[in-house]
Amino acid sequence: MISEQLSLLEQVDEKEVRKLVIKELKNYRAIKVQLENKQECNQAGVALFPTLRDSGNINALKIKQIERALEHSLDEDERLIIEKKYLTAHRTKDINIYMELNINKDPYYEMKRRAINTIATALGII
Repeated sequence: MISEQLSLLEQVDEKEVRKLVIKELKNYRAIKVQLENKQECNQAGVALFPTLRDSGNINALKIKQIERALEHSLDEDERLIIEKKYLTAHRTKDINIYMELNINKDPYYEMKRRAINTIATALGII
């Protein structure tokens, strides 16, 4: 019964899923800064830069949903891995992360893969 249910799910390309999630996580940093800058400008009653498109509402919703996915769908280790790998301003190598977190290489990559798939599910990508 379970195998029949699993076969009903469409197969997804894990590389494509990973690529999409990583792109969204990297854009998250810039969008979050944009949202904070916009709030500052609104509070000050000024517009410092011209706007070519109005994506403020969409971006605010993206930030909210990504933060919810990170906070509620990942366990602590998965969240730390994602934050250290994709949500910091500097590039961090995987080896540095798993050594810092005191996790062996294979379990680290399994947690990272699982975290990316969980985020993809939470965001409705898969």
